[in-house]
Amino acid sequence: MNFPTVQELFDAGVHVGHQLRRWDPRSKPFIYDHRHGISIIDLEKTLSQLQRACEFLERLVADGGEVWLVGTKPQAKELIRQQGEQEGIFHCAERWLGGSLTNYDTVNKGLHKYRKLLQMRERGEIDRMFNKEAASLRRTMARMARNFEGLLDIAGRPGAIFVVDINRELIAVREARRTGIPVVAIADTNTNPFLADYPVPGNDDSSRAIRVLLDPVVQAILLGREEREMRREGKASPREMVEREPSVVLSAEAVALAEGLSEEDLAAAEQRQERR
Repeated sequence: MNFPTVQELFDAGVHVGHQLRRWDPRSKPFIYDHRHGISIIDLEKTLSQLQRACEFLERLVADGGEVWLVGTKPQAKELIRQQGEQEGIFHCAERWLGGSLTNYDTVNKGLHKYRKLLQMRERGEIDRMFNKEAASLRRTMARMARNFEGLLDIAGRPGAIFVVDINRELIAVREARRTGIPVVAIADTNTNPFLADYPVPGNDDSSRAIRVLLDPVVQAILLGREEREMRREGKASPREMVEREPSVVLSAEAVALAEGLSEEDLAAAEQRQERR
């Protein structure tokens, strides 16, 4: 997995936090310093937390879980939508529908209704209705499209959610915590990073900074999918092969033979070692 360097994080402005008057003291563990009234984020800790979060997401997806990308602020919504549509990842970029996690059964009924309306439109049934009835259904579908964008094919609650801006997506974060779903989040200096299970300290108000943190997350999800497919085919993934690789310990005789030493030379070497 390719992670950005500290210099790349710096160039993207990930270290730039909020003004000191908006600083949340609970973010202090991830603050490097306060300069000219601006909180500066420790990029070493950002990189460390990003690696930890991506490792978790990769294992989660490899074990069969799904990750939802959540980011509805203007700086993040297009990035979330682009990555979600391009890589086939469930995402919420327009509006978080309250109850998506805590009241999933009701939300799922709404999804089922929306799918039926889409099928009716494809069959041309709406076009054959009276104008007033058709207009009402089209307005309903437009509202549902905003609410369910990126979540149309979900089969259940996610294994984790990735959030851009904890404060803005506080409802989603609270629902996840209430239902026991892990939260991975970009945590700026004006937020409480400990609302997330895997906080990644960074600037969440810059599209460039969000992109440099989002790319490894998406890569981790894709790697997890590859591992999952390899498991289904009965193959071991590269990471699992490394974990299963036994450590090799050579005996003194094997080392001696490898170095071309005779038994007499080996005995002499052992005696010199004992004298030391």
